[in-house]
Amino acid sequence: MQDPNFVRKAFSKIADRYVLTNHVLSMGTDILWRKKVGRIVKAWQPKSVLDVATGTGDLALEIQDRCPDAEVTGSDFCAEMLAHATSRGVAKTLVADALDMPFDDNSFDVLTVAFGLRNMASYPDALKEMQRVIKPGGHLLVLDFSLPTGILRGPYRWYLNKVLPKIAGLLTGEMGAYDYLAGSIEQFPSGKDMTDMIEANGFADAEWLPLSFGVASVYTAEKPAK
Repeated sequence: MQDPNFVRKAFSKIADRYVLTNHVLSMGTDILWRKKVGRIVKAWQPKSVLDVATGTGDLALEIQDRCPDAEVTGSDFCAEMLAHATSRGVAKTLVADALDMPFDDNSFDVLTVAFGLRNMASYPDALKEMQRVIKPGGHLLVLDFSLPTGILRGPYRWYLNKVLPKIAGLLTGEMGAYDYLAGSIEQFPSGKDMTDMIEANGFADAEWLPLSFGVASVYTAEKPAK
């Protein structure tokens, strides 16, 4: 769990080069992950979608393309990042803290959060707030980094700790902006730990889908209809 002031300042500084940096660091794989999420959301046929911690709007834009009949809202507590989302075409954006969102109970068919839950001050409190604004019978989807198992775990951790921060620093001009990333991924619950936490905070039928040998993971769950 992260210091929100540190996270806000860090993302404010790198907002202008955030999209390019993500694509370089993942070698474009992050685009495929979001497309996978877009297909999952489309299958739910939502009329309203909230993309929390939308950042520069990559996932919100993917969902807009996949679900043209849905109203997609992107929220983020970093105004600098959200300005990029708006300029890139996210139709509806709002500066908002994910732990205290200015939405009524039971407002959205689907809530997504990509690479954002890991940066929040309290995972359980964030999940409870997300559950509050999702309609009964609606869906939660979390996309975030995880650690692969088996033979890839060691080499990936070396890349994560030794290589990634240096490349990110060169691309963004902020050498310390990504120093916290490896630690945040190491500490972030994954697999059954994450599905258990999701269900402990008001959701049901949580499922885990590892992507790219476990480098990232998708978690889905439903808000009980009653």
